[in-house]
Amino acid sequence: MDLFEYMRSNTMEKESPLASRLRPTTLEEVVGQSHIIGKDKLLYRAIKADKISSIIFYGPPGTGKTTLARVIANTTSAVFTQINATSAGKKDMEEEITKAKSNMGMYGKKTILFIDEIHRFNKGQQDYLLPFVEDGTIILIGATTENPYFEVNSALISRSIIFELKSLEQEDIKKLILRALTDKEKGMGAYNAVIDEEALDFLSHIANGDARSALNAIELGVLTTERSDDGRIHITLDVASECIQKRVIRYDKTGDNHYDTISAFIKSMRGSDPDAAIYYLARMLYAGESITFIARRIMICAAEDVSNADPNALVVATAAAQAVERIGMPEAKIILAQAVSYVACAPKSNSACSAIEVALEAVKNEKTASIPSYLMDAHYGGAKELGHGLGYKYAHNYKNHYVKQQYLPDELKDRVFYQPSGQGYEKKIIEHLKRIREEAEE
Repeated sequence: MDLFEYMRSNTMEKESPLASRLRPTTLEEVVGQSHIIGKDKLLYRAIKADKISSIIFYGPPGTGKTTLARVIANTTSAVFTQINATSAGKKDMEEEITKAKSNMGMYGKKTILFIDEIHRFNKGQQDYLLPFVEDGTIILIGATTENPYFEVNSALISRSIIFELKSLEQEDIKKLILRALTDKEKGMGAYNAVIDEEALDFLSHIANGDARSALNAIELGVLTTERSDDGRIHITLDVASECIQKRVIRYDKTGDNHYDTISAFIKSMRGSDPDAAIYYLARMLYAGESITFIARRIMICAAEDVSNADPNALVVATAAAQAVERIGMPEAKIILAQAVSYVACAPKSNSACSAIEVALEAVKNEKTASIPSYLMDAHYGGAKELGHGLGYKYAHNYKNHYVKQQYLPDELKDRVFYQPSGQGYEKKIIEHLKRIREEAEE
């Protein structure tokens, strides 16, 4: 590295974004992801022992994929190199492979190649890496926001361990925000800034698990807010809202209003009021609520409150949940509005919800209820000698593909769990069950 390169490197490090400066260098500094880097977890042990094999980090933006790669870089004895699939091509990979071969041949050192956004590589580019992963020329670490089972070649998948990173919890985001404001070496500690409790709650919630989003907002707030009379920079709720470009609709520190809005949203769909349901949807979107969270609530409502009165409600809700993940905002609001209006206008029934609750209670109270022997599996060795399957009536051999037969255990033979409501499609279910039972053969 010459003098100019050294100066440029130092300048970039000092002027890099807060999220980059605060990036952990050790496992102990990493916040969240305890399900894969807890002290008893495989990845933690592998990093500590410097025994990394090819791995792929998969998860939403801002959850620490690059951070974990950097932690590995700081702890491994192997040569660590990095490329980004959005800008790199085959020539870049060829250069890295050549260097990796030299490192192994001349110094006996392995090379870890970190490829960010690996899903951006096409099939041919991914195939190029395969033999070098296979023969150990490189240890591959890939990072992707897309499901690797769809976007990464199956051959690479089979030679890698997949670690899924989760969106950070609200408390994790709070820790990072406070660290950013107090760290005088890498953070904004020298600015003597403080954050109001309600602003901290709002930012940590609205960031939706994305640490980078929260830290960018804090950095912008500190750098653009004038000092108060007490000589400190105060990050208020208004400042936080403006910096993250999300509107505040009474997000108090306990989150009560957040849950009140969700409650009103669900009850409006259940109550078949599409206007109110759409209003509360808009209110949540305006406040920056997670679209995936909203989609999950719609799916639950479709199953719990519409059920078999309109089986398509769950189909629509599930399709909407998949679509919003693929498309994102702002177009996701249209998809959510369609699903909400469909579920709100659909005929209602809570029959399936009631059925499973009653059935669970029955299981709890009758733990020893025996399955009728003729319903038991007769295919394994000795089963027929035990009488399993004997006397079973195959429904398709009878009129209407139905035959009268006891399916419940003797202790519960007269119990009724599922009671169709008579609403929507469930009216047809009632008619169908009545007809086949009346016409049934013994």
